[in-house]
Amino acid sequence: MTRIIISPNKYIQGDGELSRIKDYTAALGNAFFIIADELVMSLTRNTVEKSFQGGDARLVFEKFNGECSREEIDRLREIGRKNGCNVVVGIGGGKTLDTAKAIAFYEGWPVVVAPTVASTDAPCSALSVIYTEEGVFREYLLLPKNPDVVLVDTGIIANAPVRTLVAGMGDALATYFEARACAESNSATMAGATPTKAALALARLCYDTLLEDGLKARLAVESKVTTRAVENIIEANTYLSGIGFESGGLAAAHSIHNGFTVLEECHHLYHGEKVAFGTIVQLILENSPMAEIDEVITFCVSVGLPVTLREIGIEEIKRDELIKVAEVSCAEGETIFNMPFPVTPEDVYAAILSADALGRQYVAVDLEDLPVTLPEGAMRKAPGQFTDHPSIH
Repeated sequence: MTRIIISPNKYIQGDGELSRIKDYTAALGNAFFIIADELVMSLTRNTVEKSFQGGDARLVFEKFNGECSREEIDRLREIGRKNGCNVVVGIGGGKTLDTAKAIAFYEGWPVVVAPTVASTDAPCSALSVIYTEEGVFREYLLLPKNPDVVLVDTGIIANAPVRTLVAGMGDALATYFEARACAESNSATMAGATPTKAALALARLCYDTLLEDGLKARLAVESKVTTRAVENIIEANTYLSGIGFESGGLAAAHSIHNGFTVLEECHHLYHGEKVAFGTIVQLILENSPMAEIDEVITFCVSVGLPVTLREIGIEEIKRDELIKVAEVSCAEGETIFNMPFPVTPEDVYAAILSADALGRQYVAVDLEDLPVTLPEGAMRKAPGQFTDHPSIH
């Protein structure tokens, strides 16, 4: 039985590290193709240019248009080639970084990724998630190697919108539970073999760090400051989750995320927000102990992650639409089949409704606005205290 763990060549994290990008990348090439969206470009271009001052390296900046699609990847590749570039640098969120990694793969260049938010575990992985131009999940592009350099400037991340850090916690939340499922089923991971004990340990450390420091980190970034809790959560969201998911494995939570991408009303959500709800659905599929489910949902509520369908944008529960979500979650090749038992679309549909019903016990709701009927008094009063479940129409 083969076990594999993979990781980026170098991971750097600290306040102000983007200003030292030249020091970390000088050996990779001399013509840097730097992509970022319009906002990130306006915030970081001067820092990058100042870092490279006095050297012989040539910098080519190009705006990323927002979607990691085949069309956008091909557009940027052509621009990079025409300008004689030999290194690609992605600065920004997960889709920018995934696009940079895909460009590097097709062009055979080294790749440097510098996340400006800790909203996903994309930076460290040898993977790009490809979407259609409309934002619907299309495929996973498995890459032959991880990024050459992952450069995490925690000062920038602490000043990003709070929601991005929280979304990263949602993505990281799935890491341990999906890795555990893959270990139980002896399934192959994104690294190409079964999980190592090291990967499983990192996945568990990721979860423990979220529980210990998640709320403290959220409160700190609301004040635009970097604390030890913030540093720990950035590492959990970026590195621990990145290694944990890739070498520990994906299972139901991410498949269910992919299913929800078919609903337009969910397109406003960050990746990690959908993954967080998918994690609760996975725990329902597993019939996990109530104490574990309570711990996960209570954590989500404390940091502001969605635990109900309404919170992910679904105001009215429509059976046909949720069946479609369930079917896409169980499409051929999806990671839901890494679960240690058979899963059908009907199972996923039932688990989605059950997760939503359970989640509504944890949040304050306006009963008159709900597309469901709640029995009188069916509201959660405090963590661990439940009344009857609502009935779904």
